[in-house]
Amino acid sequence: MTVAPVHADGKIVLRDDGKLAGRARRVPFARNAGHIAVLTRRGNDPAVALVAVAGLPISQSTSLAGEPCDEVSFDSAVPMAIQPVALDQDLLVGFGAAVRLQQMAGALEKILEQSVQHALDRSQFGRPIAKFQVVQHNLATLAGEVAAASAAADGASEACSGPEIGLAEVAIAKVRGGEAAGTGAAIAHQVHGAMGFTYEHSLHHATRRLWAWREEFGNEAVWAQRLGRMVAAHGADQLWSLITQGS
Repeated sequence: MTVAPVHADGKIVLRDDGKLAGRARRVPFARNAGHIAVLTRRGNDPAVALVAVAGLPISQSTSLAGEPCDEVSFDSAVPMAIQPVALDQDLLVGFGAAVRLQQMAGALEKILEQSVQHALDRSQFGRPIAKFQVVQHNLATLAGEVAAASAAADGASEACSGPEIGLAEVAIAKVRGGEAAGTGAAIAHQVHGAMGFTYEHSLHHATRRLWAWREEFGNEAVWAQRLGRMVAAHGADQLWSLITQGS
């Protein structure tokens, strides 16, 4: 089973005749799923509809990671079940972003481990490249990005653990995690050299997913804009309390 919509611009509504209308883009593994849990609206009230994938018009595509990432049309689809929920699209995307952050943190830890091992194994000019100061500096920077991504993932997880999702904390975490993904993947490929760009090498299994996951459930630009709107809505006098106490 998968979930839709993944992006905040996907609008799916429940019509008066009990059928759905709307579409969602870049739904992970839609073609492979048996069912899709769809966040929809019945009038002004949010609800989750369980929809069978069989018979749905699906435009197949793949993400940068090579994973199915399809556009699904729900026009005239009849839900198998509908359940009212206290959940809106912003919260769904926020929770998805927190999940992706955990995966990104894990992938960054993996490429750090690979990069350190490669630097120890690869010799140039008669010694391992790990002995060169510039490589050591890059690996230290990569380790810092891994630590930052892990902290961001933990913060987003904590923001989702209460009765309400702290979207400001998720926004900050997704921005920082996305930055770490970009910087970390670049360093890992630099350390590995041309070998890391070959399809046969395992490095791309993590780096391509980092590039794909940073885009899903809102990239840095999307969450930075949302964070800016949150700060502006609170007003200048509430900035410090927003920073220190969260949303």
